[in-house]
Amino acid sequence: MTTPAAYGIYPPSAALNDIVHTLNHAGFVNEDICMMLSPSHPIAGMVREAGFHDSDRQTDSVAAKLIGWLSEFGAVMIPTVGFFIRSQNFFRALVSADDAPGLCGESTALSGLGFNANDAFRFEEQLRHTGVLIYVACPEGSKTDSAMELLRSTGAREAATLETGEDAEAAIA
Repeated sequence: MTTPAAYGIYPPSAALNDIVHTLNHAGFVNEDICMMLSPSHPIAGMVREAGFHDSDRQTDSVAAKLIGWLSEFGAVMIPTVGFFIRSQNFFRALVSADDAPGLCGESTALSGLGFNANDAFRFEEQLRHTGVLIYVACPEGSKTDSAMELLRSTGAREAATLETGEDAEAAIA
């Protein structure tokens, strides 16, 4: 993906709805947001179990609302569980390459978003066990610093920008 972006790494307890609301309030649209959740994240468990309940309407309703919410984003990836992709840009970056990086569960999924190989491997190793990565594509490149600051202010333990064709400019929170 060649669009400038910002990203933040969060603990599993992060209030994702609040983070997204903060980004939306600042003018970032859901279609420009990509999330990668650990397979051990509570949301991953709900997605994994969706549709497997024996006529538990309340649970099915909650799962349906959650999946509807996840489907509003540009992309949501949960290694070993599944993914949702709404944005054509994220589709091209994550799954349309010959080796379908978003499907293989290796560090190539984040490489498709513009992370260098070392960061992609490091983040995907972390996310196999715990946490959340929120990535915000910034078609207006001037907004990457703003997005990074918003991610920091909402509790990202690490936040940085990815500029087109350049390595990430690390800004550890």
